[in-house]
Amino acid sequence: MFRSLLAAVLVAAFATVAHAADKVRFAVTDIEGLEALQQEFGAFQGALSNATGLDIELIPVSSRTAAVEAMNSGQVELVLTGPAEYVVMKELTGAEIVVGWQRPDYFAQIVSLATGDVRSAEDLRGKIVSFGSVGSTSQHLGPAQALADLGLAYGTDYEAQIISRNVAIEALIRGDIAAIGMNFGHLRRARAAYPNVPFTVIARGRDLPNDILVASPNMDKTALQKVQDAFVESGGELMAAVLQGEDNKKYDGGFFLATINDGDYDYVRSMYRTIGIDTFKQFVGD
Repeated sequence: MFRSLLAAVLVAAFATVAHAADKVRFAVTDIEGLEALQQEFGAFQGALSNATGLDIELIPVSSRTAAVEAMNSGQVELVLTGPAEYVVMKELTGAEIVVGWQRPDYFAQIVSLATGDVRSAEDLRGKIVSFGSVGSTSQHLGPAQALADLGLAYGTDYEAQIISRNVAIEALIRGDIAAIGMNFGHLRRARAAYPNVPFTVIARGRDLPNDILVASPNMDKTALQKVQDAFVESGGELMAAVLQGEDNKKYDGGFFLATINDGDYDYVRSMYRTIGIDTFKQFVGD
């Protein structure tokens, strides 16, 4: 009787573990709400499930901090995040790299007006430069690093202000600020919205590190291997599914890269140091 009961308990336990290993929960740090997450990643959810044989579940998180908490509490196994967020998530969760999500033309710029008196980065000394979302790789850290690479110290050689991009563009047109940090996609949208404004780029950073899919260090290793194999063997199908999301068009023309490692994000760590942050245990602005 005891042996039968023990055997039943063990079978139930193994079944629970097997079921848990078959379910993989996926979150994205810059999308709030389940509806928005489903709109952007619903097709990808189905494609990844088909490619892996796993039950992929979309889990909304309200912020990058919430994503860290969800991973540490065992509520998610996979998180798609940006370069600046990754270095903090790595520190706080021990997350493992799964695959890089390449974004073509993903670089930071310093934008001014061709009709103004700013012709080079040197002309920004003593002037106001605005940056977008605090802690953003391409709107804050990257542009600050682009200027640092040209010899301008953040907040010392120029006045750094955090201003939302649309407000900053109006301020630039009025002459209230000298330049704005933004990425290439933002500049294209600004030119479309203000066709008569002569925007010009006075500094450009190197291509930024890729967005990155990370896994909880506690994720079932067999399931993790299935996910990694899927991106290698079915990358075209998975990217086609990703691109069905409107905001995901930023990945159009890009690839999934399985050969990246943590050291590829040391450039991002240097960006943090450029703005005066030497540790990676907290997101900028939190």
